[in-house]
Amino acid sequence: MTPKAWASLAFFTEDLPRIAALTAGDDILPPVTQRFAALDAVAPEKVRVVILGQDPYPTPGHAHGFAFSVEPDVRPLPRSLGNIYKELQAEFGTCPPNGDLRFWADQGVLLLNSALSVPAGNAGAHAKLGWSKLTTQVLETLGDRPRAFILWGNHAQGFAPAIQGDGHLILRSAHPSPLSARRGFFGSRPFSRVNDWLIARGEIPINWTTPQGGRP
Repeated sequence: MTPKAWASLAFFTEDLPRIAALTAGDDILPPVTQRFAALDAVAPEKVRVVILGQDPYPTPGHAHGFAFSVEPDVRPLPRSLGNIYKELQAEFGTCPPNGDLRFWADQGVLLLNSALSVPAGNAGAHAKLGWSKLTTQVLETLGDRPRAFILWGNHAQGFAPAIQGDGHLILRSAHPSPLSARRGFFGSRPFSRVNDWLIARGEIPINWTTPQGGRP
């Protein structure tokens, strides 16, 4: 269950046993085998960009362990993801063909929620179980060299003090939720700004819109 590349974090010995006992059961999303999918997909040294979400989608069949992402057959898209795609369309003239963002992870984008479980139909119910300790430790670990961090909304921005070190790109804006997207998310151009920063550093930009290779 513990993602090997992150196993040295204190959370996995000090907090996970208790949280795992509290989040067992078929009505807890995503399935336990997918709970650490984002961390499994991107080892610390491979992380180039962090997008911090809140908690998994509470609709069965949607969440699969990556913040904001859904399984490729999910229609319609969750509204926050739909607004993310509207911003991508505005920035690049196109957006991914479905809601599966794992091809971002393939490029070093860590799609991390600050809570990694949720009871079906009960958004936010596991926000205070202690998952935030993992989020804090992950961000502290990633302060060792310059990276880009995208913090949408007050909840994500509350973790900014855990981002230590120099040279990072830290983008703050309103959340893409329908309740707040028009208060500063639309037009914020986070994806272009990350790519501009990467290019200025001599790095390859992120392909935000077009899955390649084995991704659907």
